[in-house]
Amino acid sequence: MTAFPRSRSMTFTAALALTATVLSAPAAVAAAPPEGAYWHTRSVTTSTHPWRFGTKSHPYALLETSVSEEWATPAGKAWNGYRELATRPESPADKKAWQRDGSPTQWGKTIDGKIVKLSGKHSKGHVGLLLPDRGQFWVAGQWLTYEEVQRLPADPERLEDWLTRAARVGGLTESVANWLTSVLPQLLHQFPAPREVRAAAWEALLKSPNVRMEGTAKDSLGRSGTVVVINTTYGTGEKRNVVERRLIVDTGRMVLLSDSQKSTLGGKPLLEGSYDKTLIEVGWTDSPPTVPALP
Repeated sequence: MTAFPRSRSMTFTAALALTATVLSAPAAVAAAPPEGAYWHTRSVTTSTHPWRFGTKSHPYALLETSVSEEWATPAGKAWNGYRELATRPESPADKKAWQRDGSPTQWGKTIDGKIVKLSGKHSKGHVGLLLPDRGQFWVAGQWLTYEEVQRLPADPERLEDWLTRAARVGGLTESVANWLTSVLPQLLHQFPAPREVRAAAWEALLKSPNVRMEGTAKDSLGRSGTVVVINTTYGTGEKRNVVERRLIVDTGRMVLLSDSQKSTLGGKPLLEGSYDKTLIEVGWTDSPPTVPALP
């Protein structure tokens, strides 16, 4: 539902939609009434463009930033809003090289001649209804109604068991452990699950073998939360892809505050798989979908 950099697991989850069989959610928690008209998230994501600009003697990197919002009614009708913000040099050193390049505000080619379309101005943005409208939520490779999302297990072991069975129903062929560490964080912001279910997702995540806690920290907005780091490895040798994902979670509300990812391929930085995302808003709202405002 977003236009942000996507992890390997998100791509796989989307692929499951073609073959998944519905796995009913067990009755564990009484369905709570919604606290607003829409379940809403608003986030800002930054990432370094994977290619370089300017001249070979004075190359520079550009930082891309975007705002994304999602709204979903309890009936499962959903909207997505997206807006690209002004592209800018990444660091002070990049700014100096950019100035040597004439301080452009539009970029059509990279140093190597690759065609791009980047702007130093904010875009107008857009908002639209997501289709097809199934009247359900896409959770861990399964289509669930609002009531079924409410009844997801509020016990970490039972929730992990349900997710594991959902993966098998969907035909998962990669590591279930890796898949779980990608899906569990989604329950902390993407769906209108009760706090008890989000707490179970958090506890299940902490028990994963490739997850470690790193105390507390503040996100880019100055909000404090608990830090967890997820390390995932795919492939071997020159194709060995190592992904380190750092989450900051508000364990009072049990919602995700920030999600940063660094990726390497064969030991070298992989900018295509690296980003910093801040969840500005997560929760119920009565405000209708609209083009994302500037941060």
